[in-house]
Amino acid sequence: MNMLTKAALGAVLSGAIAAPALAGGLAEPMTEAPVMVPAAPVAPSADWTGGYIGAQLGYADVNASGPGGDGDGAIYGIRAGYDWDFGNWVLGAGASWDASDIKLGGGPEKLDSVARLGLRVGADLGRTLVYATAGGARADVKNVGSDNGWYGGIGMDYALTDQWTVGGEILSHQFDNFNGTATDIDATTASVNVGFRF
Repeated sequence: MNMLTKAALGAVLSGAIAAPALAGGLAEPMTEAPVMVPAAPVAPSADWTGGYIGAQLGYADVNASGPGGDGDGAIYGIRAGYDWDFGNWVLGAGASWDASDIKLGGGPEKLDSVARLGLRVGADLGRTLVYATAGGARADVKNVGSDNGWYGGIGMDYALTDQWTVGGEILSHQFDNFNGTATDIDATTASVNVGFRF
């Protein structure tokens, strides 16, 4: 290959290499597409505003001072109420009624039922509501009569769906000088419940 041929070949090669740079400027380095990292899952929330009805099943431990005696056993009943959700906290009003067949001591007296009417205030944790509750209570004791007292306690509800909930509650009840008998009755109840919200 003579010098003229080598020079021509070099010019052709130089032109071929330089053509892309002249056509589109300097080639930009290739960059990879950014990797999309999925966001952390957001906990499902629930709106606790609205009414509810439900049923509960639990256990009661009853203590009586003076005449009478102590007893314990199963309780079961119904509940209903209405809640207002203010974002981070919930205010509600509700009523509940429990039936029982708890004998007090060795006599004929037994706790027939306990009814409650009160308020609850709690923390809105999304699908979980943790609350404190208090209000008035009325107990019926066979062969003794009925009397009014008060109750207070704590509870929790969990929203399985927008309408169905499950929960639990621990309550303390106090009835002083029950029906004028000079007997003070206190009862602690622990129950689980299921509710339907609307």
